[in-house]
Amino acid sequence: MFGRVAAGRAGWGAVGCCVAALLVAAGCTGEPGAAPEEPAGAPVVLPGKPGDEPSVVPSLDRDRLASAEPVQAEADYVRMMIVHHEQAVLMTDLAETRAANPSVRSLAARIGAAQPAEIGAMRGWLATHDLPENAQGSGHEGHSGHGHSGHGAEMPGMATPEQLAALEASGGAEFDRLFLRLMTAHHEGAVAMATDVLATGRDERLHEMAQDVLVTQTDEIATMRGLAG
Repeated sequence: MFGRVAAGRAGWGAVGCCVAALLVAAGCTGEPGAAPEEPAGAPVVLPGKPGDEPSVVPSLDRDRLASAEPVQAEADYVRMMIVHHEQAVLMTDLAETRAANPSVRSLAARIGAAQPAEIGAMRGWLATHDLPENAQGSGHEGHSGHGHSGHGAEMPGMATPEQLAALEASGGAEFDRLFLRLMTAHHEGAVAMATDVLATGRDERLHEMAQDVLVTQTDEIATMRGLAG
């Protein structure tokens, strides 16, 4: 009996040695202390520059993409959109005391409350990439409003100084009509700019911000068209 028990123990001991050897061999195939590789998720398709083919990258590279050096189109978009948003805030500020329709006043307040946060996010994006807000020679210097040189010609939807003066001088139903017309055109310009950068840019965070502009302002355009009748 004891012979059979001893033989059994010897057999289990041999199995244990084999298992241990296998574990040691498996451990030698990787670097000491290396964490197991995370499974790759769905690939991310990135639009290329104009004329280039799109590129596909693993999802694990998305953090590196977010910190990659931005292309010129992205930096230009952010600088122009900051100025674009600043003019929208200027226009919405007028609605508080001049709008006759409560729905127009409410919409203007909603736009005016949202866009400063978006301006802050875009300035943060520039700071993250060590980019100045006013690139030398870009023609985007200063703040939106009166006396801006060339902004209306460079950015779609921007109101001219004359249009802003007319809006400021109006009141009641006339203000509502002019505000809805100018802000609808302003939003349409922002949507066009966002669409362009989504096709040419590569930065993931900027894509998220541009997509938010596209969705939010498209919805507000529909609201303004409904109010304008």
